[in-house]
Amino acid sequence: MSMLKIFDTAGSAMSAQSLRLNTTASNLANAESVSGDPNKVYRARHPVFATALQETKGGADHAAGVKVLGIVESQAPLNVQHRPEHPEADENGNVYLSNVNAVEEMVNMMSASRSYQNNIEILKTTRDLMLQTLQLGR
Repeated sequence: MSMLKIFDTAGSAMSAQSLRLNTTASNLANAESVSGDPNKVYRARHPVFATALQETKGGADHAAGVKVLGIVESQAPLNVQHRPEHPEADENGNVYLSNVNAVEEMVNMMSASRSYQNNIEILKTTRDLMLQTLQLGR
């Protein structure tokens, strides 16, 4: 693999982790949302990734990257509470709370942040190795 392909691979991974961080932040921001209608309450969202294999013009050299397939809503059940005094309560006195698990989202955020940082380190190391290679020619 060409050293320059490492920048493409790490860059696509950083872009994917950035999307993951943004999605997690959105989930955490809406974790306490409430609605009287189960179809209107916020549901946790999660990005779906896949490996993207990229061929070069010659066909002999390949590079992998990260491709975002989309963002899916969690199918986990909603939390239902009987709170007839709540202004959003339905005719039975129930309110529906988001299915966001704050602990799971915090772990997801830490994992995405570390993955992003690891890709930054890969870029720095690759840059340093390329600079050292250029220094050999002097």
